[in-house]
Amino acid sequence: MNNMITPGTIWEEYLRGDGYNRAVDLYDNVRKNEDFYIGDQWKGVNAPDLEKPVLNFLKRVVAYFISAIVSDDVAVSLTPARLTDDGAFTSDVLTGEIDHVIEQTKAKTLARDMLRNCAVDGDGCFYFHFLPKGGADGEIRLENLDNTKVLFGNPYDKEVQDQPYLLLVCRRSAAEVRAEAKANRSPDWMNIGPDTRSQYMNEDCDAENDLCTELVRLWKEDGAVHFCRTTRDCFVHAPAATGLRLYPVAWMNWEPVKNSYHGRASLTGLIPNQIFVNKLWAMAMEHQKRLAFPKLFYDMTKIREWTNKVGQAIGVAGDPNTAVASSFRAADMSNQVLELVERTISYSRDFLGASDAALGNVKPENTSAIIAVQEATAAPLELQRLSYYQFWEDSVRILLDLMRCCYGEREIVFDAGNGPASVLMDFGAVDYDGLGLKVDVGKASYWSELLQVQTADNLFRSGVLTDAVSYLESVPDKYIRNKNRLIAEIREQRAARKGKEAVPAVSEPAV
Repeated sequence: MNNMITPGTIWEEYLRGDGYNRAVDLYDNVRKNEDFYIGDQWKGVNAPDLEKPVLNFLKRVVAYFISAIVSDDVAVSLTPARLTDDGAFTSDVLTGEIDHVIEQTKAKTLARDMLRNCAVDGDGCFYFHFLPKGGADGEIRLENLDNTKVLFGNPYDKEVQDQPYLLLVCRRSAAEVRAEAKANRSPDWMNIGPDTRSQYMNEDCDAENDLCTELVRLWKEDGAVHFCRTTRDCFVHAPAATGLRLYPVAWMNWEPVKNSYHGRASLTGLIPNQIFVNKLWAMAMEHQKRLAFPKLFYDMTKIREWTNKVGQAIGVAGDPNTAVASSFRAADMSNQVLELVERTISYSRDFLGASDAALGNVKPENTSAIIAVQEATAAPLELQRLSYYQFWEDSVRILLDLMRCCYGEREIVFDAGNGPASVLMDFGAVDYDGLGLKVDVGKASYWSELLQVQTADNLFRSGVLTDAVSYLESVPDKYIRNKNRLIAEIREQRAARKGKEAVPAVSEPAV
């Protein structure tokens, strides 16, 4: 254990990482991007008499990006390097447990939030940890972390597992942290108090200011991950070994930036375009308010006061025939204003990679051409899609590491052919290195489960495939309940029929 790690040294590392984030304007960019994404695009503008319209084309583009990436469900497949019965059985059990954890932690729902953070803020992050429940029980938990609260020991390298250390920033109630430090017998727990860190989103709204900064430090010693939790002045949890080999943090950039672990958000470069559109539209509205309606002129020497009330008499001085009022209408606003607004929005969306065809803003007269344009528009998103798949692969390897370290012996339920069966599996005894598990991540249609079912149906219907067992074996398990039991019953019935056919018929004696 490194004895040089103290709350003071960890706080200095935190200030160093915080200084790097300020140097790259991370906090300001994140705050501005979040405001523009949700439509709060006139914040700080002091113009009480000016209408403040918002034509938020940026949000629609980001929503399209996210939906285009997550429209296909993600599937995970584990393949052992050695094709043995034991290896195949173990990989099947691990694949099933990975799917179970993804379902229990709502990882796919959190992945959509992570992609939203990635597109708006520049980075997305998953943090995994194990919550014990006593004995061998316990479950894996998953949290979505903001990129402003994850500090890399080497901010010039985006590879998580190569970092000398990681700092995770938590803003919690000071009373809660103080009680936890006291329970862990920290000698300086009385020194824990609230502090102000205004760089984090919406924390300036805390009227009571009862939040305390808690730092979770992760580092590796001799290939094993260690951790501690600390405030500025004392440990909340003393340094300890976790038994993990991988940092339980998965990281993704929307658009990688050279020599930086922070990526660039899709909104950052186009916020000036959004501001220009809003301003021009506001000025057009102001022009219409002031000059669209005719102005009325009258001679004040003959008409003391004008009224627009219907039927009300107007008193004049002198001959009423010479006291006629006249109106004036200003010139119409140039159409170039609205055309410039439309072109700015159109060009901005096109440069982002979201054309009208992709967003559905075209009349479907030529379906094949629209599909071709949509596919061509989605091509630039392949880089983000591949990064998303790599993010999932990193997450799966972290889950396997957590299972190896924390699960121990567990009863696993699986389909043995004659119904559900259970087996006691020691996750810590599995030779993960020997198996050499290959993690394949892609959209669920990559393995074409639905297409596989449709193909099997067509082959069976057309008579090309006539064996019921072969048909059932070609259909994925989740589409037919008790599939293995059905296969076993069909084979038993065939064996019984063959047994009857093998018995020779007894001829009756001749009379």
